[in-house]
This record gives sequence, structure tokens and C-alpha cells, in this order.
Amino acid sequence: MDGVDDDLRLHARTLGESGPRVVFVHGLFGQGKNWTTIAKGLTDRHRVTLLDLPNHGHSPWTDRIDYVDMAELVAAELASYGEPVTLVGHSMGGKVAMTLALRRPELLRALVVVDIAPVEYPLQGGRTDDEDEEASPFGAFIAAMKAMDLGALETRDDADAALRTAVPSRMVRGFLLQSLVREGLGADGGWRWRLNLDLLERDLGELRGFPDPPSGATFDGPVLWIAGANSHYVLPQDRERMDELFPATRLVRVKNAGHWVHSEQPEVFLETLRLFLDAVDG
Repeated sequence: MDGVDDDLRLHARTLGESGPRVVFVHGLFGQGKNWTTIAKGLTDRHRVTLLDLPNHGHSPWTDRIDYVDMAELVAAELASYGEPVTLVGHSMGGKVAMTLALRRPELLRALVVVDIAPVEYPLQGGRTDDEDEEASPFGAFIAAMKAMDLGALETRDDADAALRTAVPSRMVRGFLLQSLVREGLGADGGWRWRLNLDLLERDLGELRGFPDPPSGATFDGPVLWIAGANSHYVLPQDRERMDELFPATRLVRVKNAGHWVHSEQPEVFLETLRLFLDAVDG
């Protein structure tokens, strides 16, 4: 696999049996299965692969967070398919996807970037239109997950209650709790996080950046950039940089959606994606 040790191979799950391949990469605290609803909406015409990024889901844990490293692991998986794919990435996964597109463009037919820009963020959170910094919730999310007494948990409702103060949104709590799993039965059973919380806490600042592309690099294939109209992750001033690196970009803003566009407006998101894929696939 292009020199990547099998111990570092990313967990992948594929739905659908035929058609051009579409690959999804999730954002921070996510996992491939977060995309299941969207994926099922594409399987009539596509094979859809859902990846778990390192330190998330069923994929291996690493000793650091680095966008180029993550892009190389995704590239190794894509290279094993023997055909170029359409790569869809949300938030952190969008930065991984853009990093890959600028370094291994031959692996992609097209790129879809969801509510993130190829820029450094003032904090790992959103921004406001006047460039004021906006407090990031992600550090607080990690602290709340680490503070949870897993040994005292009896039910998933207990876990939800423990997160409620730090994570007031029921949707976001449900998203985080997908990574809390119970293994074993009786006295041998216990809860654990599939997230490498210590590493994510240590290297959270790394995720706000975007690695410098190789000199002169662009991805000239078709690019769909989907942003939530209520989100501050994608601002008008980001368009110049996006067009510079990805000259065939089309931007769509989804009404009544924030950062988790595909969860907040799944039907609109799916229809927008299907129209783009129809054009890409001819």
C-alpha cells in the first residue's frame, strides 16, 4: 500500500456494489459511519467508501496530528482502489482532502469540501465576518469527555447527562457519543472512547492550520464547496485562496445550516451532492 504499514491502514467500509467510487472523510470527533445516511442515498449509482481517520473510529492511533500524514494515509487507501475517486471531506476531513488533492491529484476525479477553507483559523472554531476570534468549543468538548467517569456509567443516558453542560446541543452530544462504546459483559465490561482524547487535546492547535501546498500546486479537477449559511467557517475573503488552489470551484451555501451541514440539512446536502456527481460522472 504505497509504503504504508498495514498496522496504519485506515478502517474502511464500503456500501454499494457498482458505479464510480465516492469516498467520505469525517471531521474532528467523527467517524466514517457518520456519513451512512448520505452514503445510502448514493448507492443506486455509486460505490461509497466511508473512512475512519487516524485516532478516530476503528482506525489506528498515531503519535501526532499532522494533515500531511493523514493525507498520506488516505492516499494509500485510495491508491489501492485502482481508480480515481470523488473525495468528500467535512471540516478537519475537508482539510485532509484538500491536502491530498494538492499532493496526489491523480487519485481524484473530483473534490467536495464541506464547511472549511484552506486557511489558518484564529482558533479551532468558527470566525465572524469582522475577523474577531470566536471561542472554540472543541477544547471544552475534549475536557468534558475526559472528565466523564466511565467506570460509573450505567447507561448511555448517563453519558448524555454528563456532557449536557459542556455540550448543550443534543445533536452534537449524539454525534460525540457515537464514539463511546461498551465492550464486554458483566464485571469484565466497560465503556471506552474510540477517540484518542489525550492526543487530540495535546495537538488541537495543529488542526487550525493548513499546510503550505507544494510550490505552484493546484488541483484542476471539479470542486464543490458546500458551506452552511449560518456557519462562520467559510467567509467571503476565503474565496480568493480557494480559487487560487482549486480553480474549478463552485460554492453552494445551504440555508438553515451551520457547521454540520450534512446533519442539519441532509436532504438538501444529498441533492446538491448528487447533482455534482451527475456532472462529474457525465
